[in-house]
Amino acid sequence: MRIILAQPRGFCAGVVRAIEIVDRALERHGAPVYVRHEIVHNRHVVDNLRGKGARFVEELDEVPHGAVAVFSAHGVAKSVEHDAQTRGLDVLDATCPLVTKVHVLRAGNTSRRAAR
Repeated sequence: MRIILAQPRGFCAGVVRAIEIVDRALERHGAPVYVRHEIVHNRHVVDNLRGKGARFVEELDEVPHGAVAVFSAHGVAKSVEHDAQTRGLDVLDATCPLVTKVHVLRAGNTSRRAAR
């Protein structure tokens, strides 16, 4: 039997982008930077960012008024975007562009179904 080991693939571009957004926010604004939900599904990455000063929160009401908040690569609902704006948060959206595309396409399909 011959076993071939595959090379690790690393992260997709959307995950790399999201991690870079948090890193740059920490460099530019200093700690803490608040991230709504874990930025990506990877314990090592989350723990590393936490060690640099990222604070992961479940809800925006855990973020002080006017603080820097990052939306995770998974995206957020429009109501969350509105809540962040109402609370005066400095928002950085790290939503993966492919996730955004799926959300836009899904919303378009839902609108067409509702119109029938």
